[in-house]
Amino acid sequence: MNHLVAIVGPTGIGKSRVAIRLAQVFRGEIVNADSRQVYRYMDIGTAKPETKELSLVPHHLISIIDPDESFSLAQFQALAYQTIKGIHQRHKLPLLVGGSGLYVWAVLEGWKIPAVPPDLELRKRLEEKAAARGADELYQELMGLDPAAAQKIDPRNVRRVIRALEICQKTGAYFSQLQSKEAPPFKILIIGLTADRRELYRRIDLRVDKMIKQGLVAEVEKLLNMGYDFKLPSMSGIGYKQIGLFFKGELTLAEAIEQIKSETHRFVRHQYTWFRLDDARIHWFDVARQPDSEVEARLIEFLKTESKEGVAR
Repeated sequence: MNHLVAIVGPTGIGKSRVAIRLAQVFRGEIVNADSRQVYRYMDIGTAKPETKELSLVPHHLISIIDPDESFSLAQFQALAYQTIKGIHQRHKLPLLVGGSGLYVWAVLEGWKIPAVPPDLELRKRLEEKAAARGADELYQELMGLDPAAAQKIDPRNVRRVIRALEICQKTGAYFSQLQSKEAPPFKILIIGLTADRRELYRRIDLRVDKMIKQGLVAEVEKLLNMGYDFKLPSMSGIGYKQIGLFFKGELTLAEAIEQIKSETHRFVRHQYTWFRLDDARIHWFDVARQPDSEVEARLIEFLKTESKEGVAR
């Protein structure tokens, strides 16, 4: 049977660490489902696994495009399915790991993504509008057109907001209604990692401090020297945007660091709209209270199950 294990949860909870441990124990390979880790040269600010961690087990779909390249949800989904198929052919266990709800559920639920080609001229107009009037104005426009789609998109993710507006304007239909689903042919276990909000924020703040010590400022400076502009969607992510404001003289470094922490706290709250604690499909584990052995036990139980349901309950 073709098994697939997804490891989901908020930023900073330790998904990569748990995934590497499970991959070592269960002969697995990791498929990245973080929308920021697909970019090359953006390592510290996206919290990619370090070189030593990457060497422990095979990792896929990390550092596959340049920061100025476009990359659609449909492209990710196709690559993920292709990668999972290859892992199955090697008789290994694929682990889909990440906190990007769009990426994760597009794979697990088999979204039929609207085949609407990009309208570069429309995108440029919308990008200029966002730059001139603020991302929130675009988001409010989407809320007026398709509130169901807007509620699933982070208001600061300008690229996703523009894509939803593009589909609405090009098709005359709601983006949210065009996404039908066809369950993929996998037996799926979804493991969710969580912690109480205070502990989660503590972990996030420590990770941001670690990013600064590792050289996030130098990483952003290098990207600028390579010609990557802050207007790029890739450079608008949390961390890169705030360090950019520091370089522009609009924030002190201390203010930029504080903003990174507060914006990450806010982003985490948004992630829980994708990965709900009351979602019966997700088997939640509190990382501060439950040892990794409990996750391993659940995975052993899953692999022994011969049920043909699409998602393990």
